[in-house]
Amino acid sequence: MTMVRHPETFKLEIVTPDATVYSGEVESVILEGVEGQLTILPQHTRLTTQLVAGEMVVHKAGGDEFLAVGEGLVYITGERVAVVTDMAVAAGNIDEARAEEARQRAVARLREKLSSEEVAAVNASLAHSLVQLRVKRRPRK
Repeated sequence: MTMVRHPETFKLEIVTPDATVYSGEVESVILEGVEGQLTILPQHTRLTTQLVAGEMVVHKAGGDEFLAVGEGLVYITGERVAVVTDMAVAAGNIDEARAEEARQRAVARLREKLSSEEVAAVNASLAHSLVQLRVKRRPRK
């Protein structure tokens, strides 16, 4: 009888409008989808889902990486996960003071009389700054 060996890793690619933020082999990924938290393991069933702003945890042999991500789409095949998002920043690259300033600016702008398009843009900016602050300030083991 021949044993079927299942891969222990899969390829993760995270792409923003500006750059490919991450490309490498990982053991698992935890992210926030529209229906809640999703853990992706090797050989995950095919799936396309909407990504919501939140923390993404990437597990790989060298340890865990934490990223603040914005809204986007996640495409999953058995051997590859592609994330297309409007923002992805590693926790270590988040400038906490800058994110806090962006949050305060967005809150102040929401007090002004804005068009619906402006409100949507300010809300997106606020969501980005809030998720960055949450990821940066989260206690790590």
